[in-house]
Amino acid sequence: MSRTDLEIAQDALDHLSVLRSHLTRGDLSDQTVADAVSLRLAAAIEAIAQGSDDLRQRLFAGKWHVVWATRNRIAHNYAYIDHGIIAATVAQDLPSLESALADEIARAG
Repeated sequence: MSRTDLEIAQDALDHLSVLRSHLTRGDLSDQTVADAVSLRLAAAIEAIAQGSDDLRQRLFAGKWHVVWATRNRIAHNYAYIDHGIIAATVAQDLPSLESALADEIARAG
């Protein structure tokens, strides 16, 4: 059974919520926190990958390839992840992604 974009957006937002809870335990200088945050970020991106092309376009306006590349860096080069990039992603990109996902859920729901 195929999942709807609404379900996928909620799944991604749930992953990001858990990511935020990991950050309450410490910052990315703590390797355990950094690992947990990175894995939840990758899981959120993977969830979005299961959605429609239209969903990815609405969320990322043609920059999906950059988002997917981030997931690939986490998934395939885990020992070499630059935590500075993860920190910048969390600080600069996550708020707008969370907002876009919430908007998507409101629009579709």
